Order: sequence, then C-alpha cells, then structure tokens
Amino acid sequence: MANRKMILLVEDNQDDEELTLRALRKNNIVNEVVVARTGEEAVDLLFGTGQHAGQSLGDLPQIILLDLNLPKMSGLDVLRRVRSDERTRLLPAVVLTSSREDEDIINSYSLGANSYVRKPVDFVQFTEAVKTLGLFWLVLNEMPSRKPGAT
Repeated sequence: MANRKMILLVEDNQDDEELTLRALRKNNIVNEVVVARTGEEAVDLLFGTGQHAGQSLGDLPQIILLDLNLPKMSGLDVLRRVRSDERTRLLPAVVLTSSREDEDIINSYSLGANSYVRKPVDFVQFTEAVKTLGLFWLVLNEMPSRKPGAT
C-alpha cells in the first residue's frame, strides 16, 4: 500500500489545532491531516483499537505532531506506547508543545522523540516553525521502508 504521507496531529486545544492547520495550508503542505484530541484517541488511531477497532493499520502517518498536555493519556504516554511497538517504533514523532519544562524535554527525548519544538506565541513565528517541520519531515527526511505486521 502506498504511503500517503499523512500527518497525525495530536492536539486537544482547538485554537492550537486551527493554528497548526492554518500554518500547514499557508505553507502549501497539503498532506492529509488526521487530528486526535486525546492521547487515547491517538493510540486507538495508530493501533486500530477502541473506537477505531478493525481499522486497517496499513496507512501509518508520515509524522506525528504530538502535544504533551492531553486529556486521558499524556503525550509522553502516547510516545511510550508508539516506541514500544515494532509497527510504530520508527515513526517520526515531533513534540509540538507550549511546555518550557526541562523535565518535559528530557523525558520526551528519553522516550524517543525525534524533535522537541516549543509552540511560538506569534503566528508568523509559528507558521515558519511549521514550514520548517514540514519541509524536513515530509520532504527531506528519508525513512526506512517498513511493512507493518511483516514477519
């Protein structure tokens, strides 16, 4: 199955979600964006569980943009779950958060985050950050070929 270069945005704040989607569009990043509003929903989407039970796992996202402060399951718990499964272990996961806590940065990298980006307050700066993320992770970055569920 062809990789559609879908983006999984895990964000519970509707304003930040809209800002991210607007910044993607403004930078002509036209990839499909699937939004999960809780950590639990993100895990269900990725692994075909819960409300997404029976969903095909053939189309994994090209990148996960992950907020840390989420209801039901934190972003760090999502990252822990993603890195613990062979099918998703290599997915690029970028923490995109407003947290400035050193502990969050250390924990994110310790759990396998590929990058930690603080959300700029200014829309112009935020748009530039999203442009850079999109260019690197969706265009320039090379991923190993992966076959989910392959033995």
